Formats: sequence, structure tokens, C-alpha cells
Amino acid sequence: ELGVADALGDSPRTAADLAKDTGANPDALNRVLRVLSAEGIFEARNGAWAHTPASRLLRSDHPQSMRSFVRMIGLPVYWRGFEYMEESIRTGKSIQEKVVPGGYWKYLGEHPEAARLFDEAMMGKAYGQIAGVLKSYDFSGFQTIVDVGGGRGHLLSAVLNAATKARGILFDLPHVTASAQAAGIESERLRMHPGSFFTDALPTGDCYLIMQVIHDWSDEEAARILAAIRKAARPGTKLLMIECVVQEDSKPSWTKMLDLQMLTLLS
Repeated sequence: ELGVADALGDSPRTAADLAKDTGANPDALNRVLRVLSAEGIFEARNGAWAHTPASRLLRSDHPQSMRSFVRMIGLPVYWRGFEYMEESIRTGKSIQEKVVPGGYWKYLGEHPEAARLFDEAMMGKAYGQIAGVLKSYDFSGFQTIVDVGGGRGHLLSAVLNAATKARGILFDLPHVTASAQAAGIESERLRMHPGSFFTDALPTGDCYLIMQVIHDWSDEEAARILAAIRKAARPGTKLLMIECVVQEDSKPSWTKMLDLQMLTLLS
């Protein structure tokens, strides 16, 4: 929120210098940076602070910036959900209705700034994953690729750049496709199709992408989404689901933390 990583360039700077540019208290900022540096985010260097690869990801101008993702987690609507985590653990159900009447997705539809931050967060996260997707699958044989819940089209745009003969359709909620359209991604080869996969017919294609969408929903709702894709799909169509897999081991894993976030906030 303060933009400390943006204020810190390639040369080390003291906390006092950074505080002037970010509107922070020098001592308080120094204490926070000291804790972050213990986790590899920023580095103490001769009485000043320098970037690490992790802290550079918090810069707004980094090509794989995660700043919006971290800011999204700090949104009150997101953060407050964990106040009720005990209830989620006792019942096995999300407590989203206690935090936001109508749920998280309804909230984003009604709050453009939060929705913008969410879209940017998903883009930043995806940019670190798309290269692996393109390396793992050959998309060149498809004519029409439908990205279901594809946000601002970051994955679909990359796939179309790799599969130069294909056309793409971005399917997402109206406020999301409007945001993607405003960002200028629409082209002769990529068009928008606003709608909800729970109430509206999906466009027809010979390949459907659905990247990290299914984990947002309960098993019953996930089955409805997949059924909607099946209903729209022609014979021989491919469905490519790109998802996190939670490993049953004792090793640290981002997907294990994501799983708890989904339990508490969404499904």
C-alpha cells in the first residue's frame, strides 16, 4: 500500500529516505523492513535496505508484479473472512455471507476498485504460470479456443500468440469482459462473450480453457460449470483444466494455504 518497493531503486536506501517518499514513520518502517528481510523480502545492507528477487516482485513495474495480489489479500472483504475461520473449520463451510451479503463475487461486481485490484492480482499470478502452460501443451491444432472465466484474457492472449491460426473467445462476467475490453485486448482474433456459466450458454469452440476457476467453487457448483462446458462443446472438443493440486505431504506449499483461503472465503 505504501509503495516501498517502488520507492527503492537499484541502489540501497535508508529507512528514513524511503519514509520521506512513502509517507511513513522512519522508525516504524525500519522495523517492518527488518522483519521482512528475515523472510527474504528486502535485504539489510550497511544501515540501508536493498532489493531481493522477492521484493522486486512487489514493484508495480515488474513484468510479473505481485503487488496487486498482495494488496488484494489486504482488502477488508478478504481479510475479515479469517475472523470467522473457526466457524469454517467447525462446519466445513464458507462464511462469506457473514462478511459480504451475496458473497465475494457479488461484492466485486458492485465495487469497481476492488474488482480492478482482483483482476490485476490474477494477471500478476498468471504471468508466472503461463510460460509453463505454453511449454506443456501444443495449441496449434485448434480453430476456436474459449477461455472460461479468463479474466482480462492474459492466458488466452498468450495462447493465441502461440497458436497463430486460432481464434479466441473470452467468457466471463460482464464487468470483467468490460474491463478486458477497456484494456484493449479485443482484436480480430479475440472477442468477448459476457455471461455467467451458471445461467448463460457458453460459446462453442473446439478447445475450452479453464484456469484456476474450479477451485473457487463447491463440488456441486464445479459440476455445474463442467456440465455447462459439456453442453456447449462439439463432439471431439478438448477441455483443458489448469488447476492447483494439493499434495498430501508435510512440505510447505502455496496450494495448501490457498486451500484454506477457499474453505474460509469461497467454498
